[in-house]
Amino acid sequence: MAVVSMRQMLEAGVHFGHQTQRRNPTMQRFIFGERNGIHIIDLEQTLTRIETAYAFVRQLASGGGVVLFVGTKKQAQDPIKNFAERSGMPYINERWLGGMLTNFGTISKRVSKMIELERLSGSPEWAQIPKKEALLMSRELIKLQRNLSGIRNMVRLPDAVFVLDTAIEHLAVTEANKLGIPVVAVVDTNVNPNLVQYPIPGNDDAIRANELMTRVIAEAISEGRFIAEKAGGQVQNPATAVVDNAVFAADQARARAEAAIAQAERDAKLAGESN
Repeated sequence: MAVVSMRQMLEAGVHFGHQTQRRNPTMQRFIFGERNGIHIIDLEQTLTRIETAYAFVRQLASGGGVVLFVGTKKQAQDPIKNFAERSGMPYINERWLGGMLTNFGTISKRVSKMIELERLSGSPEWAQIPKKEALLMSRELIKLQRNLSGIRNMVRLPDAVFVLDTAIEHLAVTEANKLGIPVVAVVDTNVNPNLVQYPIPGNDDAIRANELMTRVIAEAISEGRFIAEKAGGQVQNPATAVVDNAVFAADQARARAEAAIAQAERDAKLAGESN
């Protein structure tokens, strides 16, 4: 049985590319034709590429692999968040911070800072912090949550990255390629498909098309886990599994130490004010 039907793709508008003048020459092999100045994508090839990507992600998930979902433009934000959460995978749907993959240690520290601020804001200690300092900390927490909430449980680098719109997410694609992390991506007629290992020709602007493609990847993950469980394996949620990662552990310990020092300084300041 096909992963997705031709009718589903037609109804979602997967076949609509960009205006002909925006064509990337490397996408020519995936273009069926042109209609009213818009390129039409060859859905037969899309179907084949989807099945290839589906098989890859399913195999990855069956071994407990992590897939990072990435899509920060408005049309991609909701599908990326909803289907990533549904499949228990990390995601970025607000802003890609430079170094999220290539400087993962530093990003992990920021995640630890976010978690510590969340803990502090929900504890009695928060009421003892001077108002100005508390306001600054609240603003920092909001910013951290906006950019990093989706990867709060990602304790190691992902095994693959799924991307909607490689033009906008070029930093994510570049970092993944630099580290040798496979990229599965929907590629529209204005991008270079040679930059990703598993290109899926399709419309990356329509909300329905983005939902369809993201759902397919999420279903591949679910099927991979089901296969592993039927085979007798105990598949942990890879996004939250604790792994043997000395660098990450050291970063977490350092972040906790810094948070403890900051708390001690606040306690000393409050003690001095009370005297």
